[in-house]
Amino acid sequence: MVKLVLMHKADSIYDDEPDQTYDFPKTYLKAVSEAVGDWIIYYEPVKAGPRGYFAVAKIRQVIPKPGQEGRFLALIEPGSYLPFDREVPRLLAGRPMEESLMEADGTPKKGGSVQLAVRRLSDADFARIVNLGLPDDLERIEATRYDPQPLQLEEASVPFERPVLERLTRRPFRDVAFRRQVREAYDYRCAMSGLRLRNGGGRPEVQAAHIRPVERQGSDSVRNGLALSGTLHWMFDRGLVSVAEDHTILVSRNKVPGEVVDRLLLPDGKLQLPADRRNWPHPENLRWHRENVFGQTLSDEPMPWA
Repeated sequence: MVKLVLMHKADSIYDDEPDQTYDFPKTYLKAVSEAVGDWIIYYEPVKAGPRGYFAVAKIRQVIPKPGQEGRFLALIEPGSYLPFDREVPRLLAGRPMEESLMEADGTPKKGGSVQLAVRRLSDADFARIVNLGLPDDLERIEATRYDPQPLQLEEASVPFERPVLERLTRRPFRDVAFRRQVREAYDYRCAMSGLRLRNGGGRPEVQAAHIRPVERQGSDSVRNGLALSGTLHWMFDRGLVSVAEDHTILVSRNKVPGEVVDRLLLPDGKLQLPADRRNWPHPENLRWHRENVFGQTLSDEPMPWA
């Protein structure tokens, strides 16, 4: 197995969905096949934007692309994709993050391997990029973000010097990273009510909801998330509300009283979306929620407005 850097552009003409598939030509088949079962880092090329290294994922399988000779799809391991908390620049102090892109004197190489859409990545470079993008103390950073005298974290939740790969697979760490990214994308505002509430200490009250739950093959991509207030998060998870293809908020009218709808939802009945279109909810995730959750009562819990 081998780790890779995969070049990705948000407006790519190829069928790339970073949390699901990576579309590539036969030129890179050997390298990508060697990476099956290992981790990759996504990279945005200079001409596409400023992000640099922006996410990590694991390749589960490589298959021929249906109906297109000479192209292949790398299928991403469900639940492995995780966007970086901090996008990692291409250069740090003028030196490339990848040793293979560096001249002997530390200056960046020009042309050649720099242009490759798929590049092999050493374990050391992988760890260095991930440590910058997903700091090992991210849980503590989040826990102490608003409280001047925070409660002590439980011993088991302190990610002190955890190995990189262990960190990437820990659910508590991934939940923190997902929550930070989703809430920031929506400017700490509930996508359905439009409210941006904070408690007395300045902590945002808005939560991060998975559209398709992780346990049902959902990813930790921002495009699989919605920033919602606690009540609307509860309602969304239980199928009382959902989102149409045109971002209209759907309500299970036979279960939710009209006065509750009037009080909780934006007057125009539309989802309030992130400023960056790259963070808008993916249509397939919304479709999955409509078809598998909306209108179905998942439990006999009392309604929060009863």
